[in-house]
Parts: sequence; C-alpha cells; structure tokens
Amino acid sequence: MIKAGIIGAAGYTGGELIRILLNHPEVEIAFAVSGSQAGKKISAVHQDLLGETELQFVKEYHSEIDVLFLCAGHGAAKDFLTKNEVSEKVKVIDLSQDFRLGESINGREFVYGLPELYKLDISKAENIANPGCFATAIQLGLLPMVKHGLVAEEVHTTGITGSTGAGVSLSDTSHFSWRVNNISTYKTFDHQHLKEINHNFGKLGDAKPDILFVPYRGPFTRGIWITSYFKTDVTLEEALRIYTEFYQEHPFTHITEEELDLKQVVNTNKCFIRLEKKGSQLIVSSIIDNLLKGASGQAVQNMNLMLGFEESTGLKLKATGF
Repeated sequence: MIKAGIIGAAGYTGGELIRILLNHPEVEIAFAVSGSQAGKKISAVHQDLLGETELQFVKEYHSEIDVLFLCAGHGAAKDFLTKNEVSEKVKVIDLSQDFRLGESINGREFVYGLPELYKLDISKAENIANPGCFATAIQLGLLPMVKHGLVAEEVHTTGITGSTGAGVSLSDTSHFSWRVNNISTYKTFDHQHLKEINHNFGKLGDAKPDILFVPYRGPFTRGIWITSYFKTDVTLEEALRIYTEFYQEHPFTHITEEELDLKQVVNTNKCFIRLEKKGSQLIVSSIIDNLLKGASGQAVQNMNLMLGFEESTGLKLKATGF
C-alpha cells in the first residue's frame, strides 16, 4: 500500500485530493497537514467526509511516505521544499505554479504533468508540476492541431471558471453576494497560465500560436468552459479524425459531436471537446472540472502513472447530472 502525505489539506484542492485518495485502492493517507486547522477532524472542515474518515489535520509532516502532494498556495510550495528536508525517495506532486516552467529546487527536477502530452515522461518522473486549470482546458482543446502545425499564428480564446478557482480564502470577487447573478473579466490577455501554455507549445514546433485569452469569472462554483477559434484550411471531418486519433490512448479526454453542457464533466476527471467549423474558422470547446481534471484529479492521474498503476485507478468518478 502506497502512503501519501498532503500539505495544505484544508483548501479546495486538498479536500478533493482527500476524497479521491480515501477511495483509492492502492493508497493510504499518512497525514494531512494544515497550519490553520491542525488538531481538527478532517470531516469538521470538509464536512461531506463525515463518516468517511476519522483522520485529523496535523501541523507537522514526516518523510515516511511514498508520495507528497503540495496543495499550498503559489510560492508556498517552493518555500516548503526550501525549509523542509524531504527524502529523495519521496515523489513530489506540486499543484501550485512554482515549477511549471521547468524550475528545479534542491536537485529536484520537475516534469510538467499533462498526461495527454507527457505521459511517458511522467511515468519516469520523480517530481511533477501539476498544470493549472485554465492551462489544462486550453491545451487539451488545442494540442492536436498545434502538434501537427495546423494552427494559425493567432488563436482567440475565452474561458469561464467557477468561484472555487479562486481558492478557499475570501476575496472581494469570491463572495456569494458579488459572484451570483454576475459575470466579469480579469487578467485579459495576461493570465498567469499563458506562461505554461506558451512554454509547452514552444516545444512542439517552430511556430507557436499567439493565444489571445479573455478569462471570465462565472456565477457557479466549479467547472471551466473554454472556447477557442482560429483560421485553418483543415475540414471539420479531418479535424475530428486528428483529434480522435490524438486522444485515443488517453482515458479521460473525449471528442463529441454533440452539444456540450458543463454538468457533463463536473465532479469527474474528464475533458470533453467539441469541434465546429464556420467558414475558415475552427471552433473548439473544451470543458473540465477545475478542481479535478484541473487540479486534484489530474494530480492523482499523474501519481498513478508515476507509480505504475493503471492510469484511471481511483478516478472512475461520475458527474452528478441534474
């Protein structure tokens, strides 16, 4: 049985990770660290876990584990690995943005954890930088065309995300009274996830597309909807073939010709992609759950690959539907 530790376990991604690992047949949670909630039962904070676990949050971590998940905020993961001695035998999966551009620390080299692009590298890795949620959904929508050099220089992309994407700490834009019945843009053309997208796309060919990304805050709790469009001579039939072949060995990314609804992927580790062709424009919609395929679910997917388990182990999660 694999022993896992979690740092920053009281937040949204920590809670999702606990839920998944409690039901993973090959994993035992050794500890869940939270500086703010130490001593409390996990079910007192993640209240849906009442009856699922008697574990408590702890303040200190130890290295008597096989894998360590870092669910701390951006900058905090690098700080943790700087201040704490983590055994070289412990595999590290970081859910922050601290190592997504190939950064290293204390001799640890990090592999970017997008399985649909780097599955073989992930299976050999000791440390993983888990992708951002917007970055996951955008890249999955564009990867097949970018890898084949079929994307024009400019891609127009919009994305709307649920309030959980802002984390558990309250802010002016995450209060219910502000968020409900409302929509707004932020970080237009300058979202931090563009850095990792550009970093990866730059490795795929001589020319990487210029992604003009407009993010939106949505009046719902979880999920991401991305719409990208760009000029191409590729027909819809040929595009469908390219996408289907590209993702045929990837269990969580699916191509559909039916209309999409965000509810199809919420509470799952899936990404659904739909293609449309209007004149010279290929329109690509890609949807994920920001806390699962965009964070904790993908982290467990990466862990499965790193440890030699079947990729979807513990991740047969079902959408809630209506």
